[in-house]
Amino acid sequence: MNAIPQVLVVGQLARDLVLVVDRMPPVGGAADVRRRREMLGGKGANQAVALAQLGARPVLLAVAGDDLAGEELLAQARRDGIDVSRVRRRVGRCTGLIVEALDAEGGWRYLQHLPDDMLLTEADVTESGSAFDADAVLVQLQQPPPAALAAARLAREAGRLLVLDGAPADDEHRQPLLAAAEVLRADDRETELLTGVRADDPERVRTAAEQLLRAGPGLVVLGLGRAGNLFVWDDRRWGSGHLLVPLSEERVVDTTGAGDALTAALTVALLRDDPPPDAARYAVAAAGATVGHPGGRPALDAAALRNRMAELAPRPVRNPLIGGEA
Repeated sequence: MNAIPQVLVVGQLARDLVLVVDRMPPVGGAADVRRRREMLGGKGANQAVALAQLGARPVLLAVAGDDLAGEELLAQARRDGIDVSRVRRRVGRCTGLIVEALDAEGGWRYLQHLPDDMLLTEADVTESGSAFDADAVLVQLQQPPPAALAAARLAREAGRLLVLDGAPADDEHRQPLLAAAEVLRADDRETELLTGVRADDPERVRTAAEQLLRAGPGLVVLGLGRAGNLFVWDDRRWGSGHLLVPLSEERVVDTTGAGDALTAALTVALLRDDPPPDAARYAVAAAGATVGHPGGRPALDAAALRNRMAELAPRPVRNPLIGGEA
């Protein structure tokens, strides 16, 4: 592996517009915006920014239009240290837009303009085959399943660390995606989609995670809402075990982007051969460092994350219905 690892991110690029209001207006009403942020965004770009901040060399495989917004976002990505040579430009199309309305309590609402032509196709992926000569590949399952599966197979064929983010969109692609993955990460909603189990029942989620491990991944990370994130692993490199890492105690302004920071930090930690318990706490520390400001753009510092790790003492996996410990 290179001293500075290269990571290919297969995902989404968009212009993020964040509008902070004291409270959402009723239908037919209006509200004053007390803060406005416009930035490079989308899950792929957020992860790529986080990777660069943590010392990796990110390459972004995504889609942008050929408009001014696309030019500005790609210029920002370059300033962030992201290789955008693999970004596909759609002629005559507008770059994706995500508008987030955020209230004083951290409640958000998204308005998204992400049409099909702003998503990756299978051809986009296969035509970028040499980009998969990276130390790790992050594939976001919010992309169309054929494109996600093509990326997963190319990463697997190249022998790269493959990290999947999300839940497979359909049963047809679920098994081959899980079979190719080494790491699978899902948020609270995706955890329920993957397992059929409520995310607020850690013990049952852990049992479901062990079933997911048998489908292919060596490490599974599942969101459990306020309880934190459950890490379960069984792999020849990492051994076997599980860990429930609580959420950090930062004041939450906006949860947008926390999962992207977690996934990026976890990837960096695994590439430097951190054992899963350390990688887990590093990843959750990165998520915590992202929730204190509006918008999903991360602002990570590797040294600060290591200091935060000490505050994240693991907890036992308990069933809230019976109070038992696994």
